Amino acid sequence: MTNHESDGRDRRDVRRRKFLAAAGAVGAAGIAGCNGTGDDGGEDGGDGSGDVSDGAVGQIGSGRAGRDAPGGTSMAEMPALEGELTVYSGRGEFLVGELVGYIDDLYDDFDLTVRYNNSTDHVNAIINEGEGSPADVFYSVNAGSLGALADAGRTQALPDDVAGKVREEFRTEQWVGTSGRARTIPYNTEAFSEEDIPDDIMAFPEEFEGDLGWAPSYGSAQAFITAMRILEGEDATRDWLEAMVERGAATYPDEFRTCQEIADGEIDAAFTNHYYIQRVLDGNPEAPIATAFTEGDAGAVFNVAGAAVIDTASDADLASNFVRHLLSAEAQDYFARSTFEYPLIPDVEPIGDLPTIDELDVPDIDLSQLSNLEPTIDLMRDAGVQI
Repeated sequence: MTNHESDGRDRRDVRRRKFLAAAGAVGAAGIAGCNGTGDDGGEDGGDGSGDVSDGAVGQIGSGRAGRDAPGGTSMAEMPALEGELTVYSGRGEFLVGELVGYIDDLYDDFDLTVRYNNSTDHVNAIINEGEGSPADVFYSVNAGSLGALADAGRTQALPDDVAGKVREEFRTEQWVGTSGRARTIPYNTEAFSEEDIPDDIMAFPEEFEGDLGWAPSYGSAQAFITAMRILEGEDATRDWLEAMVERGAATYPDEFRTCQEIADGEIDAAFTNHYYIQRVLDGNPEAPIATAFTEGDAGAVFNVAGAAVIDTASDADLASNFVRHLLSAEAQDYFARSTFEYPLIPDVEPIGDLPTIDELDVPDIDLSQLSNLEPTIDLMRDAGVQI
């Protein structure tokens, strides 16, 4: 190794240690008050995918300072990034800006441009821009948008040693998942125990004895109903929706608010992505809310954020290596600690009292189908759901 290479590695190691320390120490102020279009909430509202909301509380830091160093492959062991790269990000700056900024700063000869918008708009832009698109990498909040871009022929195959870092169900030849979210049943622990929560999503409207809530206008909820429509059929899904309306399920604008209402005792259970529960608990560790799971049905869908290299990327190797960095130990630990998502490499654990991905009983479904929301919205309206 030359002195130049050694000096570069040393600088990267120092920056990595500072980044890991900062990601584990920054408190709620690092993200409080963030709203608007973007990731998880802003992402979700426009794009039918993952979601933050309400300036989600305390996503980085508190209660996690003692977490062990992450496993997996460090950025220091990955090929250095050199040259110019443009990323179209459907993940919001307030959630991933710190991470991509860190990657940019890590390399003196790397010039990174990130354009933030919702994932659907980015897909449309890349298709409309044709061969003149400046995008090199598409970073999406959900698999549906990645699949749509791949189906349009606007992506190229990833190297096996990049895509192969995650399980087969969370990647294709054209894109790879970088973090995940599980559908769950948050419930109030002062009113019910885990044994009281049905493990069949179709049973809830008629069999659950408590007060239910949901956020049917939210993208994640609509993707969940889309999964139900695909797995159970339109008739069974319409019956489920009508039963939810008939029992008077409380309606909220987003899933973070829904979980807050559970913790406040206003409702007893709901249907949300897993990380909203962790965000409520991060703000109040004593909040009476916990996570339950259904088994092998639409209520247990596991969706992913992910990345793809555009077919017209000016430097495909550089673009692929940027995606590789999103699967590094540092990035995967960042997702666990800052957004409460599931890391997708096996050597980094999720935050909170959660089962591992291997322990989840997820349905067999093509995640790219979850972006087909139009028939779902029509079905919801036909069933009397206010969205």
